Amino acid sequence: MTLWRWALWLLLVALVAGLGWHALASDPGYVLLRFHGWQLESTVVALALLILLLWIVLGLAWRLLRWPFGAMSRRHRRMSRKRFSEGLIALIEGRHGEAQRALTRAARFGPLRAPALLAEAEAAYRRGEATRALEALDEASQQAPRAARVLRARVLRREGRAEEALALLVPAAESQQLPPAGWVELAEAALAAGRTDRARSALEPLRASAALSANAYAELEARVLAQSIAETHGAGAINALWADLSRAQRRPPGVVAAYARRAAQFGAGLAAMDEIETALARHWDPQLLDAWAELGEPDTLPVRLQRAEHWLEAHPNDAALLTAIGQLQLGLRRPGAAREALQRALGLAPSARGWELLGMALQALGEHADACHALLNALRLSQGEASQPLSTPGRMNTRPIAVEQRDEQGLPRLPE
Repeated sequence: MTLWRWALWLLLVALVAGLGWHALASDPGYVLLRFHGWQLESTVVALALLILLLWIVLGLAWRLLRWPFGAMSRRHRRMSRKRFSEGLIALIEGRHGEAQRALTRAARFGPLRAPALLAEAEAAYRRGEATRALEALDEASQQAPRAARVLRARVLRREGRAEEALALLVPAAESQQLPPAGWVELAEAALAAGRTDRARSALEPLRASAALSANAYAELEARVLAQSIAETHGAGAINALWADLSRAQRRPPGVVAAYARRAAQFGAGLAAMDEIETALARHWDPQLLDAWAELGEPDTLPVRLQRAEHWLEAHPNDAALLTAIGQLQLGLRRPGAAREALQRALGLAPSARGWELLGMALQALGEHADACHALLNALRLSQGEASQPLSTPGRMNTRPIAVEQRDEQGLPRLPE
């Protein structure tokens, strides 16, 4: 299509040139210029060529006169781009002081001013200079107000000023002028400020913007819904909120666990247990096991322990399930059986909760020194430190049990 268009244009130009030549060949015209005794006689064609030549000469002269200034401008532009590139690389590498200096210089070049100031604000905050970061954002807001608003809200939220960040973003959100990153910051700031209603209102625009991947959006949505459920008051409000959620929104383990814990607090323990067991039948998750072990009436402990031991046949190497069994055994005042289950769970995957329960079991068995040691290990793990083995670890076999796994067609497969 482009080739035909060019061919048509060339034919049109040739036609106009032929018609012009035919008109000027018969009568080229006559031009007389007289100025202070000077007189110039010429044809129209010659005068047009003379004017064109004079225009070319003047243009070349103007370019030669501007060349020194253009060279300085080109050097300034080249150096600014180089400093901007070096500043971004230094920011990624963690050389925040160098990044600030390079980006400050790059911001002197007009076209790079806004992105350089935004990157400088990020470098200043990472260096611990929150005040300087906000000053840079004040300057950047003159050219990139939306980006500067989002980054300012992020800095305020990280500084523990979630209410200020929320107040900064809400007006733009109500007028639908927030960029995708702004909706993310609005949800995070609302969660930090305890405004789960505002966080939930940001989910739909964020989903429509496709700014986050499916997994990232699902993780954020689950956190928002779990906190919304945890902050709901009254059994009626909890049930209404749970009924408003879609089937997909009820699937994340964190949401189910939050609903179960909150519902149990208002006397709906049986409904909470049913939700957890339904979710476990659909998707096995350790987070749900923790909530399942915590909830429930004392008179249901034998039935729940029997069910947990039935699950253990299919998941013999699940540390969370073994921890739940140990907790149930403690509830039934069986510290010896609880110690065996908890020792195996800790051998498979150490956890602060497992060590805490083991300490309680050892305390009930009268092994006070090891009980104190186990509780100290629970404290160590909660603070990110490594646990220390007991002085009398026992003879419990903590090696994983090999279990044959089969797919939907009944064919054996390797364990995950």
